[in-house]
Amino acid sequence: MQLLSTCARHAKYWTFNNYAPTDTLFYQPRPWQQGKFMQAGHMAYDRAITVFSPDGRLFQVEYAREAVKRGTTTVGVKFKDGVVLIVDKRLSSKLIEPESIEKIFKIDGHIGCATSGLVADARALVDRARTECQVNTFNYSEDLAVESLVKKLCDFKQSYTQYGGVRPFGTAMLIGGIDTSGPHLYETDPSGALMAYKAGGIGAGRNEVMEVFEKEYKDNLSQKQAINLGLKGLAAANENNLKADVVEIAVVNTKDGFHNLDAKTVNEAVKKIK
Repeated sequence: MQLLSTCARHAKYWTFNNYAPTDTLFYQPRPWQQGKFMQAGHMAYDRAITVFSPDGRLFQVEYAREAVKRGTTTVGVKFKDGVVLIVDKRLSSKLIEPESIEKIFKIDGHIGCATSGLVADARALVDRARTECQVNTFNYSEDLAVESLVKKLCDFKQSYTQYGGVRPFGTAMLIGGIDTSGPHLYETDPSGALMAYKAGGIGAGRNEVMEVFEKEYKDNLSQKQAINLGLKGLAAANENNLKADVVEIAVVNTKDGFHNLDAKTVNEAVKKIK
């Protein structure tokens, strides 16, 4: 009894902070402190990547997805003999040189990727992907299958959502390539999840892009048809205000492998959809 009375006497001096338990025996937050109490409870779950919220959410992964949603619109379209990757660079200033912005990367002769979100994070993943391809070629004297590479990358990304002291990669990737089983297009997100698509988009204008693709995509497209469809989706995401100097197009096909289209070809393709 004496212990309980002592605790009760001192309870009014306890400070309420982010680490206060919600089921404290002697102290309950007063009405004007309810807002702080709820905010503190939320912060307790999004400070660490390893902690699930009561409704099963990992807030840091969701925040990484938000970084992707704020990124530039990126699209990919699979056609009969390969994959097309298209990016809108979205310049934040007219003083920026468009050529200095890199959103599409060559991973190997038969694989490339386009990114949205934090470009620095994407470069780290691209370097790892390139290493995986070279190791496979050195050990087995053959190209790494596209699906195998995507799964290796996603396993690596997933590990950054499970351990303390790290954060998720704030980037999503469209990985396109061609191997012995045909052309492939995969989308990966910060959680390490992957999905195969016939045509897909990531970034700020994803919803508008997917609406166009769902209406107009057909199997066995030609390369030109795939480029036109990708640009239509990109134009829809930019309110039909697409500029050739900020568009980058890359193709992976059976004939030439991975290669970027030159500025003249890109300019002609953009003009056709206006």
